[in-house]
Amino acid sequence: MRRALIAAALLLSGCNLKTIAMTSLADTIAEPGGVYEKDDDPDLVRDALPVMLKIMEQLADGLPRHKGIRLALVRSFTSYSAGFLEEEADRLNESAVEKARVVYLRSRRMSLRAYRYGMQGLEISTPGFTKAFDGSSREERARVLALVKKEDAELLYWAGAALGSAIAVGKDDMKLVGDLPLVEALMRRALELDEGLGEGSIHEFFIAYDASRPAAQGGGAKKAREHLERALQLSKNKKLSPLVGYAEAVDVDTQNKKEFVQLLEKVLAFDADSDPPHRLVNVLAQRRAKWLLSRTGDLFAD
Repeated sequence: MRRALIAAALLLSGCNLKTIAMTSLADTIAEPGGVYEKDDDPDLVRDALPVMLKIMEQLADGLPRHKGIRLALVRSFTSYSAGFLEEEADRLNESAVEKARVVYLRSRRMSLRAYRYGMQGLEISTPGFTKAFDGSSREERARVLALVKKEDAELLYWAGAALGSAIAVGKDDMKLVGDLPLVEALMRRALELDEGLGEGSIHEFFIAYDASRPAAQGGGAKKAREHLERALQLSKNKKLSPLVGYAEAVDVDTQNKKEFVQLLEKVLAFDADSDPPHRLVNVLAQRRAKWLLSRTGDLFAD
């Protein structure tokens, strides 16, 4: 924090000092962790994030070659979109479909903005990445992905998460849905480079992804279960989101009501204050679990 305050003060000085200060502030903001992750009030975080996002965008505009601030942007915009906007839209959709549609559209826009920042970051580290990756050639895509180093695995993951989130709330846009193979390509390369990234975050993605694909295509409930177990192992059972993701993606699809209830009740029984570094994501997971349990009658036939 002291570093950030000094940087902010230097912004009042000349051009070179301004660039130095902006870089220092961007470096500080780009560092993972901090007060947001430890917060126990998701609504406070939601209200604070838009201001921080605009500050980060201003820094990115003034620092066109700063990879770290773009990582912070893709991470933060995706988290804001999926963790707050999409969640709000899901709840609205039960009783106010038109209002929900507006929020879903906003969530999609935020996720696509996040994706653009992720691609900018990858372009900085691997020149020519965007053109090769967005092209129609699968071989060219594989070639440029192979050039990405482990230090950029987080950029790959968040870019994939951003595009995946946009697709999840934009299933009526067939052109966007057609980009799903890009999401898988980004995630699989991230998995190759750093399986333990985010304490199992990549495996969390594949829980839902494989649950949506038949076993004949390499997915299915069994594969999703493997990703669940690995995600829990990597997080040392401190993250609740894998359990919620599995209950929602797999148990609802297979109509395993018993396990659905067991997993979500386990999530709600967890003391979120017992693990401050994961407090916010666990509180959000518990909020989702409580809502899903309230909809048990709608989600299961019996």
